[in-house]
Amino acid sequence: MTATFVETDVPRFDFGENWSQFLRTLSEERVAAAVHSLRQVCGPDGLQERTFLDIGCGSGLFSLAAYRLGASVTSFDYDPASVRCAEELRRRESADPARWRIERGSVLDAAYLEGLGQFDVVYAWGVLHHTGDLWRAMAGACERTTPGGLLWVAIYNDQGLASRVWRRIKAAYVRLPRMLRTPYVVLVGGSWLAWRLLVRFAQMTAATVLRAVTLRDPLKPWRQFRKDAAAAQRARGMHVWYDLVDWIGGYPFEVARPEEVFRFLRDRGFVLIELTTCGGGLGCNEFVFRRTRGTAPSAGREHPVAAP
Repeated sequence: MTATFVETDVPRFDFGENWSQFLRTLSEERVAAAVHSLRQVCGPDGLQERTFLDIGCGSGLFSLAAYRLGASVTSFDYDPASVRCAEELRRRESADPARWRIERGSVLDAAYLEGLGQFDVVYAWGVLHHTGDLWRAMAGACERTTPGGLLWVAIYNDQGLASRVWRRIKAAYVRLPRMLRTPYVVLVGGSWLAWRLLVRFAQMTAATVLRAVTLRDPLKPWRQFRKDAAAAQRARGMHVWYDLVDWIGGYPFEVARPEEVFRFLRDRGFVLIELTTCGGGLGCNEFVFRRTRGTAPSAGREHPVAAP
């Protein structure tokens, strides 16, 4: 299927270049973490002989995970470098091209999407909010989900003013000369991480004092911190540095409140079956929906309006 690409003058983050760097760090342990994350929702055999659409496949890591779980996989990405990343993973895996198809395509291209058909699982983790038209992209993903199938998306949480600040930070990154981008990530990302650690340290110190005066284990908050940090490092097989580069530079950038995503999908015949929020802070809210009927929106419902 041939996709149509509309190039604009709006600066975009080089997602594919970042993913190509990530592939240099990819280990079997990271692949296993990605496989585990899919199993948690789909079950150990939930993808066996199923069809899996990876929208904005990026590195191809989750396409690979779905392939290993027995799915017939279709991967596409807007960025040619991301397409090459997925092709490289397919080559490393010696995967059957008939069971793992990789293309360049856009989730905003309705004709391209129509030609793909429908899938048992449609996966768009941290992708749709980078298209420049979140709700049109979401509608396109809805249409690719077969009745009874799963739609799995992760969308940046809307924090109001904080989200608008981050949009400016990301827009500044993509306009910088290439030689200044890494220092910018170190400066902004380092400051942000230092602030988060400072807040967490203050919280744990207060919890330690409170537990000590109430004769409870004062070290429990610190053990929990180590546990959380280790879990974050393992989650989904990602890499801290390349995630940070993506977070600082990922533009276009849109956000949505959890209830906006829920209502948008509900009105198109989807039922929410899994939800993981970022606790009202920075990051993505993760949703898994099951399609129960056609995707035409209910009368009187419109797309939510993105924040300026």
